This record gives sequence, structure tokens and C-alpha cells, in this order.
Amino acid sequence: MHPIFASAGKTPAVPILFVTAASFAKATRILDKREHVFVEAAGFEPKPGRHLIVPGPDGKIGCVLFGLESADEPVKDLFRPGQLASLLPPGVYRFANTPHDARLAALAFVLGTYQFTRYRKAEARNVRLMVPDGVDGEDISRIVEGVTLCRDLINTPSNDMGPAELEGAARTLAKQHGAKVQVASGDALSRHFPLIAAVGAGSARSPRLIDMTWGKAGDPKITLVGKGVCFDTGGLDIKPDAGMLNMKKDMGGAATALALAHMIMSCGLKLRLRVIIPAVENSISGTSFRPRDVYTSRKGISVEIGNTDAEGRLILADALTLADEENPAFVVDFATLTGAARVALGPDVPPFFTDDDNLADELVRAAAAESDPLWRMPLWRPYDQMLDSKVADLNNVATGGHGGAITAALFLRRFVTAESWLHLDIFAWTPAAKPGRPEGAECQTARALYSLLCARYS
Repeated sequence: MHPIFASAGKTPAVPILFVTAASFAKATRILDKREHVFVEAAGFEPKPGRHLIVPGPDGKIGCVLFGLESADEPVKDLFRPGQLASLLPPGVYRFANTPHDARLAALAFVLGTYQFTRYRKAEARNVRLMVPDGVDGEDISRIVEGVTLCRDLINTPSNDMGPAELEGAARTLAKQHGAKVQVASGDALSRHFPLIAAVGAGSARSPRLIDMTWGKAGDPKITLVGKGVCFDTGGLDIKPDAGMLNMKKDMGGAATALALAHMIMSCGLKLRLRVIIPAVENSISGTSFRPRDVYTSRKGISVEIGNTDAEGRLILADALTLADEENPAFVVDFATLTGAARVALGPDVPPFFTDDDNLADELVRAAAAESDPLWRMPLWRPYDQMLDSKVADLNNVATGGHGGAITAALFLRRFVTAESWLHLDIFAWTPAAKPGRPEGAECQTARALYSLLCARYS
């Protein structure tokens, strides 16, 4: 169980009373006359995110009031209780009544305590929560562990998170769960994964392909592929300084795949899991790959380099080809792939692409239930011609500059034959803090996928 969760002790846990404009009068009937006078004198209004610490007769905290959206509000932030983790003084707390979703409220509460502590000490908070009745604290704990792993990996700057360190993180996770890891690098990488080798050629930090497997061979094969660009300068088509500032997060796809892998293995789902991570640094040097270079991919498709800053799809192409070769039941790739996805849907809503309508419907339902937003975008085949090259089978960027997220997905589609393939174009970052989601790295889409896989393979 996660250490934030508390067991019953001698000292009673402080009750948190969730209130809305409609339920305020009824919910506060449990307060005594003195507490009612205090609440009125404090001018508390039951608006979303408002809180009030109400003292008890002994001077200690008697209860906490916390405002939520009304039940009939069309849009409710089910993670709003995550604010409490940073608002409350040290102590043990419990939910005195049911918020809109007790499970997500407890999850948000714990995720709201996250701090990145690799380079400085954590702020002392010592806030703990009793697991609400009917909530599986063990399952929430494994989700929190996965999200924390993802956030820590992405938040770590590139000087301490290169391809070798990313391999180390995968090996540590594999050891924890009894999984196996194989790594291709050097000459073997150049021979078998030429696009990955080309992208990483400009860096002094050797590129590699990390291949982790877990589970019984006879169980359904599920393969996760995560983009592991540990830093992206843009290569010779160099990014401007503002575009390069947060490129430590360009391995967010790999971090997300590892987070989901932890949830799956910790839960013991009945599947054979494979995680494939192409890990590179896209740097600038005399050995960098160049615009107009042509490389023949692992699949045998020749690719002209229209832009060296579209490197993520190149390394994913070789990785997806490897994944596809063993005919898995389901392939999913996670990638911080295009700025076009952010322009279309903003930082909070990653688009997903698939030809499998049943999978899409299933994923949309899981995303809504988990408050892990996603939005389906089309694999619009007429845009395929925008990837034509005059000298090769394919260009890595489209002509015209339109529909960038779609054309990137169509590029990847050329390297997958599995019908149940899912591509997720994630941002992996929270630009401004939200309840349960501190500013910085974020684990997007993994909780929705975990819910979907639990429904299928528990």
C-alpha cells in the first residue's frame, strides 16, 4: 500500500466534508452549533476548490469543508480533491461523505502529494488519507507508483537521463517484476535498426533499442512501444531556443510505456507483455544525419529525410516493425510526436489514432471513467500522398504543412500490419498546476489503457 494511505489508529482521522451549492445545507447538518457559527463567520461559500478548516472544541481540527461542482454540472473535475494534498496541515484524514467519484478523489489526493526530489529536499507535508470504503487501495497504489515513475523519468534533465540511463530504468523495472531485457546497440543496431541508428548517430551517447518481455508465452501478446528521444535539438534542422527548452520530455513516450508496464506487471494481468523502447539523443555533430539523406528501414521501406526534427517517427518505425513481426494481439505506441497535436487539442487532451473502431469505443469509455482524457482523430488516407518522395518510398515529413498529427500517424501506419494498433500523440507535461497534477511531467493515457487492459485480461 502507498505510504500516503493510513491505517486506523488511536487518533481519529479528521473528516473531510465535500459540499456543493446544492448539498451544503444538508451536508453540514452534522456540524454542531458552535461549528455552524464558525463557518458562517468565516464567510465560507461552497464553490469548487474552496476549503475551510473548522476547529473542534479542543482547538484541534474538527473537520474540513471542501467545495465541489454541483452534481448536475455538465463538466466536473473529478481530480479536484487533489488540491487538498497541498492545502491541509499535517495529519490523517478521511472522506466523511462521498465526492463525485471516491476512487478518483483518493487517487487525485495521493497524486497531489507528488514532488520531484532528485535535486532538492521535499517540502514536509505529512498528510495521509484513510482508504475510502469500497476503494481498492492496492490498485490505486500501483497506479500511483506507475505515474510517479513516469513523472520522475520525464522530470529528470537530459544530463542525467540519456539512452544509457533510460536503459537502466527499464532494467530496474524488469528486475522488480522478473521480466527479461535485451538491448541492441552498436553494429547490431546499425544492421537491424537503421533508422534508430541514423537518428542517434550525431550524439556521443550511443543509441540503443531496449526490448523487455514479461509473462507467459501462451497468453495474449500485448506490445507497448515508447518513443525514447532523451533530448531533441532538432538535429541539423535545429529547433529555436524556446522549442528546445523542454525537450528533456521527448522521452515521455518511453516513460509512459514503462509506467503502464509497471501497472500491468504489478497487477499480474494474464497477458504476455513486451515493451520496446528506441532510445536516442538527436544531437548535432559532424556525424548527424542530414536533410535529403535516404535510409532503408528495418521493414525495407526507403525513407527520405525531409526534416531532421521529425526524428521520433523514424525511430518508432523500426521499433513498430519489430513489434509487428511477432503478430501481437494489440500494439500501442506512445510518443511526444507533433506540435500539430497540441495546436489541435491543447496540452490536456492527447489525440489517438486507430483503424479498430471497437478498440476506439472501448478506449473512449475507459478514458472518461478514469478522467484521463483522449480524443480520436482520423487516419485520413487521402493525406498519404503528402508523404510521397521523388527519390524514396516515403518522406518523413508531409508537403504543405497541414494535418501534421495525421500525417505523422499515417507515416507510422506504413510500418504496422496489426489491425489493433493504437497511436497516442501525448504531451507528457502539465504547463500549469492542476488538482492532482503538479506543474511539470505528466503521465497521460496510461491510466486509461490500464483500465482497458484490466477489463480485458484480469
